[in-house]
Amino acid sequence: MSKKIALVTGASSGIGEATALRLAAAGFKVYGTSRRGAQGAARPFDMLALDVTSDASVAAAVAAVMQAEGRIDLLVNNAGVGMGAAAAEESAIAQAQAIFDINFFGIVRMTRAVLPHMRAQGSGRILHIGSVLGFLPMPFGALYAATKHAIEGYAESLDHELRSWGIRSVVIEPAYTNTPFDTNLVEPDAKLTAYQTIRHALASRIQALMAAAEGPAVVADTVLKAAQIGTPKLRYTAGKLAARLRLLRRFAPAGLLDAGLRKDLRLA
Repeated sequence: MSKKIALVTGASSGIGEATALRLAAAGFKVYGTSRRGAQGAARPFDMLALDVTSDASVAAAVAAVMQAEGRIDLLVNNAGVGMGAAAAEESAIAQAQAIFDINFFGIVRMTRAVLPHMRAQGSGRILHIGSVLGFLPMPFGALYAATKHAIEGYAESLDHELRSWGIRSVVIEPAYTNTPFDTNLVEPDAKLTAYQTIRHALASRIQALMAAAEGPAVVADTVLKAAQIGTPKLRYTAGKLAARLRLLRRFAPAGLLDAGLRKDLRLA
């Protein structure tokens, strides 16, 4: 049997790179993407240039894979941008739109580009890298959490729509993950002095939590599981903390969860 073809966005580092490496080791023919394409050390997967905010760039990358392989069996929507600790009112509308354009509409562009091919072949799987913030919003992370909530709703609706063609849509939900994620964080463009002290304190707390978190391999392993299982679930948490938070969100009293979240983040 020929290898299954996987397309992984944002594969130059972090979760995307770990996922592409894990899929390649498991026997997939993997195409990774980044805005700059192939750079740095050689990898056991091909790299394509792709900007998920550009319709033309998305179409060109998908066309390149189809020309080379004739099919796409797995799409991993991983490309995204993080945001530093910021109050909801500390981002101008243009910045909010830009974050959604990458984190949410980038997924929509990629999904729309591969679906005609998956429907034609009568099979396929689309995995969206979401977050625990898609079901448990974090204070001073409103815009980022909003993009992850949008992914949850989009992915679930999509899954119902596509099953008749043998295609499934799945969300992967990591918690804090120790990656170079913070090197590309977007800073709020409308900072207010009213939030300065708490913003700095929270940024330090989150940095400490990230440093102590599990690595991207736990997310990559979860992606592989969701990619290979015969009948996937709609959602998979990735890592111990994510699984614990999902249980708390489902069963813990709202007041207790609220107090625990504020205590963990050291909010007054």
